[in-house]
Amino acid sequence: MDEGNCSSLTHFTFVGITNNPGMKVILFTIFLVVYFINLLANLGMIILIRMDSQLHTPMYYFLSHLSFCDLCYSTAIGPKMLVDIFAKNKSIPFSCCALQFFVSCVFIDSECLLLAVMAFDRYKAISNPLLYTVSMSSRVCSRLMAGVYMLGIADTLVHTTLAFRLCFCGSSEINHFFCDLPPLFLLSCSDTQINELVIFNTLGFFDLSSIAGVLVSYCYIFLSVLRIQSAEGRFKAFSTCTSHLTAVAIFQGTFLFMYFRPSSSYSPDQDKMTSLFYTLVIPMLNPLIYSLRNKDVKQALEKLKTKWCF
Repeated sequence: MDEGNCSSLTHFTFVGITNNPGMKVILFTIFLVVYFINLLANLGMIILIRMDSQLHTPMYYFLSHLSFCDLCYSTAIGPKMLVDIFAKNKSIPFSCCALQFFVSCVFIDSECLLLAVMAFDRYKAISNPLLYTVSMSSRVCSRLMAGVYMLGIADTLVHTTLAFRLCFCGSSEINHFFCDLPPLFLLSCSDTQINELVIFNTLGFFDLSSIAGVLVSYCYIFLSVLRIQSAEGRFKAFSTCTSHLTAVAIFQGTFLFMYFRPSSSYSPDQDKMTSLFYTLVIPMLNPLIYSLRNKDVKQALEKLKTKWCF
């Protein structure tokens, strides 16, 4: 790299989702509705869990943090993306780009680890229900969440520091709708091999550790369920895990496809569609998955409706 050609960028410009005028109104309407449902559902879940004393259990404590993570990273990306659909100037200051990446990455990393913690919580609840409240006390839950957020912040600091110290020369146009690493690397005239190696190792650690944690927890859950004598008891135990397994499958499946495919198969348009799914659609789906088949949440909603009506 020639340091003399290394310019100091003050901003980046997003290409956006599409330049097709006919598609802009349709996409804006769809993603506005998705973001509104996401906002309403996740805020509603957090408020409901805080207000209803019956939901003050470890499972719902972690679920409220899942909603918080979904809300934070989708809000870091969604509003700017919606504004840019019709905006003529789609630029973002260099520092704001770094901040957007930092916030979104912290909470995506945290959610990845949180899903493993939630699997561990289900194992504790099913394997030994009598000691569940003791083994998963409020102190233990708080420490687990502190660890999740600290690891998320530490990982993101490494990526942010490495990525935004790169030399960017030539075009400042990011072929994306938010600040993500692969399209940023394409603009750099520095050697990004170290960055790519760090991404592969750290994301591999986070994602594979999370998947391994979920698999190990569910192996123990399966063995615990087999010891239950009644078919009704087995069904009840498994039914408490279906929502979590659905959320894990959607999140981890998208994540693995996004970051662990061969670089030769990288396509900016495909990357945008996948990013839209995990930054807007998944945060909308999670609270719906956990509420539609959850009796406790339904009962809490009914109590809240009755309270407001009378």
